[in-house]
Amino acid sequence: MVEVTVTPQSSLADRPVQIRVRGLSPSQLVTLRAWLKDEQGECFQSRAFFRANQAGEVDPGLHAALGGSYSGVWPMGLFWFLQPDTLFRRLVKRDVAGSPFRVRLEVLDGLSLGADPREQLLGSCEAERWYVGPGVQRVPIREGRVRGALFLPP
Repeated sequence: MVEVTVTPQSSLADRPVQIRVRGLSPSQLVTLRAWLKDEQGECFQSRAFFRANQAGEVDPGLHAALGGSYSGVWPMGLFWFLQPDTLFRRLVKRDVAGSPFRVRLEVLDGLSLGADPREQLLGSCEAERWYVGPGVQRVPIREGRVRGALFLPP
């Protein structure tokens, strides 16, 4: 059984997380895919191809991606290289205090380039990426032509 974990599962968006995949066959080729839907329902995704080590594990912080949205060792690459399905869209979080981005991480068998319904999903998990920490107060600022927000720690 393939297990995908993100540690910590819930974190601030600027904090690194560790992604691990266990339970693969030694040297198995897999695709790690990250995707989310923004507040307007637009899908953003990234993918990277990996070869499992002899223990049947993949760790993007230790193992180099062989291709996909990026190549090389990028511990946070699946988050940093999220691209929109529709051209010219930007990933913007409007409701920073009320809800997180929920990023779905999936492991697919082999090298997966698209949304083929025959893709074999081996495992998945979800990570929450918050933009405001617990207890932080958001104060809107409107002074003349200046608009903004002040975030006060608890």
